[in-house]
Parts: sequence; structure tokens; C-alpha cells
Amino acid sequence: MNRLNLSLSVLAASAVLAAAGSARASVTVIGGGLAEACSHAAMHGASSYRDEQLCTSALDTEFLSPRDRAGTYVNRGIMKLRRMEWDGAMKDLNIALKYKPDLGEIYVNRGAVFIAEHRYSDGLADLNKGISLGVEEPEKAYYNRALAYEGLDDVKSAYFDYQKALELAPNWDAPKQELTRFHVTRRE
Repeated sequence: MNRLNLSLSVLAASAVLAAAGSARASVTVIGGGLAEACSHAAMHGASSYRDEQLCTSALDTEFLSPRDRAGTYVNRGIMKLRRMEWDGAMKDLNIALKYKPDLGEIYVNRGAVFIAEHRYSDGLADLNKGISLGVEEPEKAYYNRALAYEGLDDVKSAYFDYQKALELAPNWDAPKQELTRFHVTRRE
């Protein structure tokens, strides 16, 4: 019987986790207005307070469906996440849950906050929920879940999730780079 034996190369998993950024899953909001501008900014890597204000203004002034309101909170939370404002990001994500508790991106981004706080078990639970609900960019969910598994010293599961992220997004460099740290051998 063949068994897969995985080990990390020279770099320690904890050092890599500290240096690696988790992936953020934004929510597409359409229909024009400030909420769409907030969505566009979040999808293109924005994190400035000026961009965040687009989201806040949309939440304060626009009539939004529950999904778009939740998405706008997620997008604003992502901007805070990028600035490493964990408490503010989590607050926005928890508010988003009140409007659309079945939106997978909420859980993927909560998972990213938990990973940043080294709360890997909590992150894993949210990432599993996000994956089960479905997300627009599942490769980001699998990548984040791989980070959580590494934090929990589950190297084999981390490896398979990095592989899944790469399978879903073959041109994305982040999972490719992470996979170079693994050494795979088969044992009889």
C-alpha cells in the first residue's frame, strides 16, 4: 500500500505563515452608485481610507438589497483586513452576517482574520463553511484553508489545499510558491 509522505522544506511553517498574506474574497456589487464603486475598489486591491469611505457612504446613503448591503460590508472589511485592522474587519464581517448569513465570502474573510490572529481552528471552521456555501473565487478559500491547516501542523491537508487552489487558478503564483516548500515522497 502506497502512503503519501509530505514534509516541508527548510522553512518552518510558522515563519511562512507570518510572512504569507491570506487571500481576500471580495463580493461583486452591481447596479451603479457608491456600492459598486466600493466593490470595484475592493476587487482591485484598494485599502485606503478614501476607498473605505466609498463603502461607508454607500451603506449610509444608498438603498441596497440585503445581499448588496452584506457585500458592501464584506468589501469594507477587506479594506480593513488589508490594513491589518483585525477588529474593524471582523466587526464589518459580523454585520454582513446579519444581512446575508449564507454568503460564503463572509466566512472566507472571517477565516482570513482568524488566521492573521493565529486562531487557526476558528479560521478552519469558517473556511469550511464558506467553501460549503460556495464563493465567487474558491481558490482563495482553499489557499486560506491551507494556511489554517499549516497553522494546525496538518501538512498533508495544507498541501492538498494548495494543490486545489492551483488547480482552480493555474496562473496564480501564491499557491505555486507555497507548494515549492513541500517535499513529497511515496512510501510502501
